[in-house]
Amino acid sequence: MHSSQTPNSTLSPALVVALRRVLRPIIRLMLSKGITYPFLLELLKELFIEIADKDFKIEGKSSTDSHLSLLTGIHRKDIRRLRHENHSDAEAIPQAVSLGARLVSLWTSDARYLDENNQPKPLPRFIKEGGEISFEKLVANVSCDIRSRVVLDEWLRLGVAHFDDQKRVCLNTSAFVPAYGFEEKVYYFGHNLHDHAAAATNNLLGEKQPFFERSVSYDELTADSVQKLAEKSTYLGMESLLAINKDAMELEKNDAPRSESRYRMTFGIYYYSEPVDSEESTKADSNDTLS
Repeated sequence: MHSSQTPNSTLSPALVVALRRVLRPIIRLMLSKGITYPFLLELLKELFIEIADKDFKIEGKSSTDSHLSLLTGIHRKDIRRLRHENHSDAEAIPQAVSLGARLVSLWTSDARYLDENNQPKPLPRFIKEGGEISFEKLVANVSCDIRSRVVLDEWLRLGVAHFDDQKRVCLNTSAFVPAYGFEEKVYYFGHNLHDHAAAATNNLLGEKQPFFERSVSYDELTADSVQKLAEKSTYLGMESLLAINKDAMELEKNDAPRSESRYRMTFGIYYYSEPVDSEESTKADSNDTLS
């Protein structure tokens, strides 16, 4: 059986349409970054074999090459070549992200660093200027091995922080999302998109308890209305992220001494808009949805 086989006639047409839609922005990204179809094909072979071998065992037994070929449609010679190679999806977290995430979590959740509206305070740069409530002390609270100057220079480069007119350090966003730095943004791209897709896949397959995954969609709006909704979504979304972040930090502190199994979690919010195709917008009924 070869990978060029035609699609199974039992496939859901609706699923095929959904997959085409989901893959479009990913393919656009790959083409813009020089990732070709042959490279993607090899990557897909690796992933099909890996996931089939891990998640589709028969009675818990290791799959044969023939079974994997039948399941995936990939030729057995490719399966023999690829299935025992070592590949890892372990997230390579850039240092700016690893340290920065901890700094931002502290800055956005510790009452000492928040103003009367629970927003991150502008911080004097040095301890000699602001004492405990300074950027230098914030960095020292998280790591004694890295100087605050190094962190600040990197944050300024990435667009995470800026100076106000009093030369205080200000957080540009209430959650750590670099404005610049491709490797840093790629980390969040992979992490966030994977977890969103994993939650949606779990809910579609119905294998485990459903995860919260909802959205609101409207398609008869003007550009001005879309802008207003974008601004409100940003405000309400950041309020939710800050609240979850604060609770998660407290719970993590309380969980530290316990010997139970560990879990990770992601809570994310996104907003997207684009012009509506004139042909698609000619509908008898509105297509507004809450899903």
